[in-house]
Amino acid sequence: MMDIQEQLRTASPKEVRAAIRNKSFTGGTAGLGGGFIQGNLAILPAEYATDFLRFCQRNPKPCPLVGVSETGDPILHTLGDDIDIRTDVPQYKIFENGNLIEQVDDIRGYWRDDFVSFILGCSFSFEDALMMDGIPLRHIIQNKTVPMYRTNIQAVEAGPFKGEFVVSMRSMTVKDAIRAVEITSRFPEAHGTPIHFGDPSAIGIEDVNIPDFGDPTEIKEGEVPVFWACGVTPQVAIRNAKPSICITHAPGHMLITDIRGAGAGREQFNTNLH
Repeated sequence: MMDIQEQLRTASPKEVRAAIRNKSFTGGTAGLGGGFIQGNLAILPAEYATDFLRFCQRNPKPCPLVGVSETGDPILHTLGDDIDIRTDVPQYKIFENGNLIEQVDDIRGYWRDDFVSFILGCSFSFEDALMMDGIPLRHIIQNKTVPMYRTNIQAVEAGPFKGEFVVSMRSMTVKDAIRAVEITSRFPEAHGTPIHFGDPSAIGIEDVNIPDFGDPTEIKEGEVPVFWACGVTPQVAIRNAKPSICITHAPGHMLITDIRGAGAGREQFNTNLH
């Protein structure tokens, strides 16, 4: 019998969110919502919102801003039909003063009237385009979370927000890597082109077989590791800023919006509902 993740591979974004909201699916979202933008999440008290917005603007590769909520409103009206940020992400991380205190699948009990939600573009959004072009992605084939690593590349600071870039890695042949650069150049809202490929130590990664986040994936003979800026970067910055409370997605567990990716044109969600 086909498992729930396989069933959701051909489902619409709204159908995937419904499965997440009713808790029949709480896994990683790689390979789901094909053609639609997936987003990283950061929820902060309003007093931190301006500085965090500046951090995103100054670091567009790891923090491509897709949407910002109204203060205290959990419904993301500009990103889809009935998106409730309190329930529609598979796994959330709760931080207090920069320290992780809990991982949950629903944040209604944590919600506050001063919260502002930021949605940042995710590399999962361009993976469908890579696979449609015949470029295999091993973490999707093996139902794993893409491997992610801290680097020695420093983000541009904004107020209390600072820290190093985090990158995601996909291994592929050199030919496929060159093609991947061409394809992902069309997706600036999803980190765009890679920031590095080849020697991991050049960007401060000591052992590519031991990711800081996600799951390790094999790099086969004849392949090179290709690294994209990653939306976990703002989580590092937030932990350094130590806000009294912050809520993020768990790595690999994204919000799937109703906005089409660059490969299909960035159309508003209401053109895709019927």
